[in-house]
Amino acid sequence: MIKPLISIEYCPRCGWMLRSAYMAQELLSTFTEQLTGVTLIPSETSGTFLISINDQLIFDRKEAGRFPEIKELKKLVRDYIDPDMNLGHTDR
Repeated sequence: MIKPLISIEYCPRCGWMLRSAYMAQELLSTFTEQLTGVTLIPSETSGTFLISINDQLIFDRKEAGRFPEIKELKKLVRDYIDPDMNLGHTDR
């Protein structure tokens, strides 16, 4: 089975590259064995912050009106790739 690929599309003009890189680092640390990788994509559209797994959108900052918390993001990814996976303290 092919491991999923996460993409984070962000607005570089908004200064969200470091936030995107931090989220990528957290996801790669938590899902080391389950992911192909995390791709950062600078967007041409101002205000964009989208997170997708295999082109399936799982979080849209504009729709939510906020950025995801790391715990929330890890749960969204876990629920998509392996719902039975224990995230330890993140699940508490």
